[in-house]
Amino acid sequence: MSPVTPLWTPSFERIERAAITRYRRWLGAQHGLEFEGYESLWQWSVDELETFWKTIPQFFGVHFHQRPTQVLAERTMPGARWFEGATINYAEHALAAAQGPEAATRPAILFSSETQPRRELSWSDLADRVGALGATLDRLGLRAGDRVVSYMPNIPESVIALLAAASRGGIWSSCSPDMGPVSVLDRFRQIAPRVLFAVDGYRYNGKPIDRREVVRELVAHLPSLEAVIFVPYLDPDATLDLGEAAADRALKVVTIADAVAMPAAPIFTPLPFDHPLWIVYSSGTTGMPKPIVHGHGGTVLETFKGCALHLDVGPDDRFFWFSSTSWIMWNLLASTLVMGCTIVQFDGNPGHPDLDTLWRLAEQERITFFGTSPAFLGLCAKAGMEPGRRFDLSALRTVGCTGSPLTAEGYRWVYENVHTDILLASISGGTDPGAAFLASCPILPVYAGEMQCRGLGVATYAYDDDGKPVIGSVGELVCAAPMPSMPLFFWGDADGRRYFESYFDTWPGVWRHGDWLELRERPESVTAVIYGRSDATINRHGIRMGTSELYRVVEGFPEISDSIVVDLEYLGRPSFMALFVVPRDGAKEVSPELKRALQDAIRKGLSARHVPDDVYVIPEVPRTISGKKLEVPVKKILLGHPPGKAVNRDSMANPKSIDWFIAFAAQRAAG
Repeated sequence: MSPVTPLWTPSFERIERAAITRYRRWLGAQHGLEFEGYESLWQWSVDELETFWKTIPQFFGVHFHQRPTQVLAERTMPGARWFEGATINYAEHALAAAQGPEAATRPAILFSSETQPRRELSWSDLADRVGALGATLDRLGLRAGDRVVSYMPNIPESVIALLAAASRGGIWSSCSPDMGPVSVLDRFRQIAPRVLFAVDGYRYNGKPIDRREVVRELVAHLPSLEAVIFVPYLDPDATLDLGEAAADRALKVVTIADAVAMPAAPIFTPLPFDHPLWIVYSSGTTGMPKPIVHGHGGTVLETFKGCALHLDVGPDDRFFWFSSTSWIMWNLLASTLVMGCTIVQFDGNPGHPDLDTLWRLAEQERITFFGTSPAFLGLCAKAGMEPGRRFDLSALRTVGCTGSPLTAEGYRWVYENVHTDILLASISGGTDPGAAFLASCPILPVYAGEMQCRGLGVATYAYDDDGKPVIGSVGELVCAAPMPSMPLFFWGDADGRRYFESYFDTWPGVWRHGDWLELRERPESVTAVIYGRSDATINRHGIRMGTSELYRVVEGFPEISDSIVVDLEYLGRPSFMALFVVPRDGAKEVSPELKRALQDAIRKGLSARHVPDDVYVIPEVPRTISGKKLEVPVKKILLGHPPGKAVNRDSMANPKSIDWFIAFAAQRAAG
């Protein structure tokens, strides 16, 4: 068997410039530690877990107001206690660059949108507004531990509000205004917020969308609210009349202009290492969303480690990741301020007026790190785009990608059509752990379809059914040791049962993430391939296959623009595997020739066991707001579960798309 050739190998200059190279040399000089390569460094980082995490604040100069008494009390999950005795503040690290000599001239935020002209905030501007808003929150009575929630898009005011709340010890939580009121209330009611930031509306695909009625509904159903800070975004002259929603309450309404009108220097409250920073949520596609609490200290340490050593981000970067404020990648975008880099924000439809929008932005802002999703890259590939030839992307050093598995074809498209000499940073982890289990690394090569490595300090393995680590075959993605960024707890989960059942009920003491993972040994490191959610995996005749493999084949057909597959397993009856496709030409049914070609391609390319029993045309694939296919809810509906319990429409990007499957299930039930 011939060796696999990398798509990209880092140059000597890139390796020398990388923060991980400086870190390795520092380990040698300060601790006498030498490593043959990345894999030996990773092994040390998980074997000597406490020593590794002790070196991160040392190397990056993390500012503890009070020093920790120890690194890790005990290697237990859940319940690991990190850096006890330490006090720290996330916002202080995010604004550290505002103390530099170029703070008044160097940009901290570059912002573009469909609604407003380009805006630029210097580091001094950002610090001034955070300080002023923090003082306003003080006057409104905010105290450490109070929840501050946001119903705003990816705009500078969202970053300012996050940092102002965190500077005082407020606990942040955010939902994008494209989410409906039911979904937002399912999240915010669980955490009883005191302050709400809200916009009047936003513009998407060129259309104005007023959300003030939703804001009134949120206020009416959140009795804990004491203040609303209103941000006129869609219309600069907009006002907010809460009407009956606030008639019987002493609710304060402050405009953002008034909230930042009185200059004040930022004040950073020293907080315990495990003080809650923000509350993020599971997708909420089934059941009540999990309110996942991450802490100040763990987030700061993971940001330094992940952004510098893995994503290769530093002060000279202009960092962009297309995200809504409902997705953990927005939190990452804001957190890269910790690295002293400039963040680039965009609010709007990346396909409006065409798919050139984000690539044009990359050229105009000289973006060095361009973060996106496999779905967007797939759209560009299918449209035959060649952004590297049409735009000046010479500043680009890294393309980031996450949200779902990126296929080998997607990797090749990036190197052939975006840039030949970049780090393709495909990563996986996310909302729950607050970190990447599987990461990128600027000193390692990139192989098509494979994430480069396991994250430093992250004991990631693929477990077989017996709970044994495997390499070269598909198993459950697990993490066998604690990390500082892991959830502190779920809000309202007093006895910790929900937290335990979410991750630890399969193998006690081992985090089970719910993804199918294959680890592969390469000369330089152990790489990784994700095959989709393990609870959506197709298991036919004892042979398991991730749905992403099937999508790679099906969506490779030019006639197919999208697809979703489910395997309906009936007790005591043969399973029925159904493939649902969205034809590119709008056809109402699949021709016999195309159906045969699809089945033949799956049989030949994947497995005869995984050939669909039938193929159906659908108008569109149901997706979450972050773009993931709703395989499990569709499966539940087709198995006869009540639709209202199977899926939360307010957590969907296209809620009407589920109606087709409800009707289909009814037809099947009727024979």
